[in-house]
Amino acid sequence: MPVITVDGPKLTREQKSKLVKAITKVASEIIQLPESSIIVLIEERERDNVGVGGILLSDKD
Repeated sequence: MPVITVDGPKLTREQKSKLVKAITKVASEIIQLPESSIIVLIEERERDNVGVGGILLSDKD
């Protein structure tokens, strides 16, 4: 069973649902396994917990 992890910003339930469906569909087609075998994990990160170039994303706003 392939496990795909998406690490990104906070998403709405609707966004998560669309993302999981799209990733599952494409992965299934490419890997040639049934959609039921694809696991998608979503790891949400607060902007206060992500730094780029030594600066928190929340400080870039």
